[in-house]
Amino acid sequence: MFTGIVEELGELVSRDERPDAARFAVRGPLTTSDARPGDSIAVNGVCLTVVDVDGEVFTADVIGETLRRSSLGPAAIGDRLNLERAAKLGHRLGGHLVQGHVDGTGNLLSRTAPQDGAPWELVRIGMPTGLARYLVEKGSITVDGVSLTVIDVGAEEFSVGLIPTTQQMTTLGGRRPGELVNLEVDVIAKYVERLARPHLVPRSDDAGG
Repeated sequence: MFTGIVEELGELVSRDERPDAARFAVRGPLTTSDARPGDSIAVNGVCLTVVDVDGEVFTADVIGETLRRSSLGPAAIGDRLNLERAAKLGHRLGGHLVQGHVDGTGNLLSRTAPQDGAPWELVRIGMPTGLARYLVEKGSITVDGVSLTVIDVGAEEFSVGLIPTTQQMTTLGGRRPGELVNLEVDVIAKYVERLARPHLVPRSDDAGG
């Protein structure tokens, strides 16, 4: 479990292709300072298991399913990566509950600065059909492992605001329109939907009437 508060920007230093998988070697001085084999580290919002630690570099296996369903698939040597160690019980929860299980990839549509010169940016992100029902205005969304507050939600897109600190300390500061980002919706919304579904009365248009 994570909080969506990125601890440092790491770097992909090597990528070893394997049958329907790849082994990533990622440099992150802070992240590896107390890492051990078997630990969980979120890499751009994807929960990976540490295989080995060598100085400031840890290795992790990324299976084909993860490569296909997240932005780690096209990740290249030298790319910067958002890193976060697993949350500890008893510590402050600065963001929201994040599993590190990507629900899909979004497409960054635009980023604009307010006309009044405020130092933050409005970012619009396209999302797969079906995820919008889990987003609400002022709710939480994880983008590339970063916990953000939803400003507004459309049928296939949503917007968030990036403050200067987020732009400087995460990969989102350098993302450009057209690039892919990992999305994880609030897991609480998915549990509520599943629990409530048997008790919902079908609408006439759902039944074809």
